[in-house]
Amino acid sequence: MILDEKSLKNHSRFLSRILRHKPELIGIVLDNHGYVAVETLLNALQNSQFPMTRAMLDEVVANNDKKRFSYSDDGLKIRANQGHSVAVDLNLSPQIPPPILYHGTAIDSLDGIWQMGLIPKTRHHVHLSGDVQTAIKVGKRHGAVAVLRVDTAQMVADGVVFYRSANGVWLVDTVPPKYLERLAL
Repeated sequence: MILDEKSLKNHSRFLSRILRHKPELIGIVLDNHGYVAVETLLNALQNSQFPMTRAMLDEVVANNDKKRFSYSDDGLKIRANQGHSVAVDLNLSPQIPPPILYHGTAIDSLDGIWQMGLIPKTRHHVHLSGDVQTAIKVGKRHGAVAVLRVDTAQMVADGVVFYRSANGVWLVDTVPPKYLERLAL
């Protein structure tokens, strides 16, 4: 292991910020599908607060707890799997989700959710989890957590399209309140 746990987390967060939200911070440009050449990224990172070698980058990609990043098939490019606030087309195909998915959020956000549903805000999609534990983990980042059960079977029956990212996160444009129910934790 090249990076200790804290360094791995810090490098991963920085890489996530660059590949999902702010590529201009280190002077790179993502292609239409969110990729950047690994060599270009590594060169640009050398002048940042988190310089990396290819071995370090490989470690971040392999050991990121949320599997946020992936290489192109030839290993020459890298991108974030989802969660972008910059314009990219991840070229995902529609998928049929399991009948129920989950969304972790802050309790403080519930009033707005009951009015507007789940909306992507600055991102391209709403992110849904396949299990309650993952939803709890995601929701805890925002404060006291609430987990919402999403009736995806009914959404699919009503014609809503879902996608699944390379790391298994389910993506949808929005989730209206009628498909949501709060779980007791």
